[in-house]
Amino acid sequence: MTSEVFVDVQPQKISIVLTEDKKLVEFQEEGVSTSFAVGNVYLAKVKKLMPGLNACFVNVGYERDAFLHYADLGTQFNSYAKYLRQVLSDKKNLFPHDKATIQPELEKSGSVQNVLKQGQEVLVQVVKEPISTKGPRLTCELSFPGRYLVLTPFGDKVSVSTKIKSSAERARLKQTIQSIKPQNCGVIVRTVAEGKRVAELDTEMKVLTSRWEEALKKAMRAKEMPALVHEETSRTVGLLRDLFNPNFENIYVNNPDVYQEIRDYVSLIAPERVEVVKLYRGQLPIFDNFDITRQIKSGFGRTVSYKHGAYLIIEHTEALHVIDVNSGNRTKNKDSQEANAMEVNLGAATEIARQLRLRDMGGIVVIDFIDMKLAEDRQKLYEHMCELMKNDRAKHNILPLSKFGLMQITRQRVRPVMDIKVEETCPTCHGEGKVKSSFLFDKVLEGKINFLVNTLGIKRFTLHVHPYVAAYINQGIISRKNKWQLRFGLGFNVIPNQKLAFLEYQFFDRKGKEINMQEEIEIR
Repeated sequence: MTSEVFVDVQPQKISIVLTEDKKLVEFQEEGVSTSFAVGNVYLAKVKKLMPGLNACFVNVGYERDAFLHYADLGTQFNSYAKYLRQVLSDKKNLFPHDKATIQPELEKSGSVQNVLKQGQEVLVQVVKEPISTKGPRLTCELSFPGRYLVLTPFGDKVSVSTKIKSSAERARLKQTIQSIKPQNCGVIVRTVAEGKRVAELDTEMKVLTSRWEEALKKAMRAKEMPALVHEETSRTVGLLRDLFNPNFENIYVNNPDVYQEIRDYVSLIAPERVEVVKLYRGQLPIFDNFDITRQIKSGFGRTVSYKHGAYLIIEHTEALHVIDVNSGNRTKNKDSQEANAMEVNLGAATEIARQLRLRDMGGIVVIDFIDMKLAEDRQKLYEHMCELMKNDRAKHNILPLSKFGLMQITRQRVRPVMDIKVEETCPTCHGEGKVKSSFLFDKVLEGKINFLVNTLGIKRFTLHVHPYVAAYINQGIISRKNKWQLRFGLGFNVIPNQKLAFLEYQFFDRKGKEINMQEEIEIR
């Protein structure tokens, strides 16, 4: 299996796509100005204690206060709280972490009101982004993830990934980490650390330790609260950190700055693979050029077809996600209805496993498969789904089919579900039901170009339109595009863009910045 990453950087947002064997499996999109909250560490104050929930609310700067449960304080909270007081008491010199005194462990069945008080300063990390009406979820068990290791301050264990099966290698890694880890810190050894040399592990350990110390220094100097003392790496680098493997064929980026950021990171973790990072310079939008846009539009939405006419109906609610499997108008299996149901269900399981990753669906997922009478077929479907979900990085639990033919899956939810609107809104009537004559659309574009060139004085630009419209503009020996270039100059080009609706258009200047030429600037 080969994997490729595509990064589309736009003025307002950045989109990241992961494909496996050319098929879309993960899609992430966020605003350029939006901070990546999961993993961020804040110095904040306890705002309100909730003894009934055995939890408290903490102000970390969000519209809704963040939630911190007693169980998320961690067993070493007493040590951590005392050390934090020592750090904040001296604004000039950082109290060494390795000299902190270890306090008795926190009781597992204790009460939050006996440990925290209103207004107390705490160092917390976001583990779940705000979802719907809920604020962020916090923990006091801080962690600083790297490519091979995860540093956990005030932890006392060295844990090795269970996916490393060799007992000799597990023992080697545990002994190596024990010899290089800082005092009063725990370490989790990730799967990709298998076979790595001591020098590589030691280098990353020093990087993670410096991040922890830098967070403490920012907390020590903080003048106002809440204060962001450690910010998680960009989403692009974060995705690569968790996913990067030797099977990566290419990482395409359409922005020079982000390209350099990714190249620097890959050169740090895998210098021999730095050439897989490539800067995309094509005129077509990057997702159109690599057939990503079509997969996004066909992969999202309420109805998803997968093969031979079968399809899924996916509904999102506040409490759970419901998926209904339908055989559609596919050709029936000649053997029996049972064999036909089994074939449809196996195909549905493959598509559902992809959809869970693609949409990042979390919480409870209920799947209504086509009824199967044989117990061995239901068991085979359950085992098939378990095998497919092995590549999913999110924690999940799968239950066998119930007597009603329902499969229940719980999947870790750390951010809102990715919901891409694939239905197109008319750019002329804005959904009101009236459309101007499409026959006159080329005249509208000609008027916009005339306004740009002769009124605004913009001579060099690109016009993005739907591929069908682009084909219409470019058709013929003396095409409409040729006529416009003779009239207005050769400084513009027409680019087909699959993201646009049929009568939608966008103008961009020579630096790639969009020029607003919608109906608010009406041409008369």
